[in-house]
Amino acid sequence: MPQEVRLPLLGGHQDANDDQSIPWLCCSCRLEVLYRHRQLGICLKAGDISKRLLESWASMIDEEGMSFDSPAEEQTLQKQVVDLIGAYLAHVHADEPRPLAVEAALEAPLVDPMTGEDLGIPLVGIVDLILDGHDGPTVIDFKTSARSAEPLEITHEIQLSSYAYMFRHVEQRQEAGLEIRSLIKTKSPKVEFHSYPARTHAHFRRLFSVLREYLDALDAGRFNYRPGFNCAMCDFREQCSKWAG
Repeated sequence: MPQEVRLPLLGGHQDANDDQSIPWLCCSCRLEVLYRHRQLGICLKAGDISKRLLESWASMIDEEGMSFDSPAEEQTLQKQVVDLIGAYLAHVHADEPRPLAVEAALEAPLVDPMTGEDLGIPLVGIVDLILDGHDGPTVIDFKTSARSAEPLEITHEIQLSSYAYMFRHVEQRQEAGLEIRSLIKTKSPKVEFHSYPARTHAHFRRLFSVLREYLDALDAGRFNYRPGFNCAMCDFREQCSKWAG
């Protein structure tokens, strides 16, 4: 039995290939800086974000072990990140509420809200942003994408339901809704906000059904082979590498 269920194992966060993960890492760092300042009542402009990005670029690239085929490739990526952040700042409302939480680590014991069954293990994860609006808190997840398209809710349902479950446990109140904010890496960068309603009993029933199946498989020694980006965060990847059907 694992000691905890980590949200990336259930929902995923970003695509694994380098041309997705490097821009996402850079944008994620800048958005965190932006919203941590807003928590303090300081509104950074696009120029401020760009300046901070360029000042910290070398150390961030070195820390993450990134490499580029040429200086031109690195400059192209820098411009892409700056343009994405600029597009994001142009898209958000000037009167956006002050954040309740930024890059917040959440944890909640897994107790089925329908039956009261305690699964004996916590759910842990990191929520990108929580804003408290007039109708209540909105739980927000940032993503990058290579093309413009509304995300299929079902592909993100487990992740969004997990966020809502942890938020309700920590804050002892219900979210007003959830959002996926997509930074689109087209030639002219775009930003799209996709809103989803507060989670229902049906969402949580499905969430706990998935969790039970996951935990039952581990207890039975069934390491179902589903290789992907999340393998890097899984405690059982060595067992899967030995699986042969």
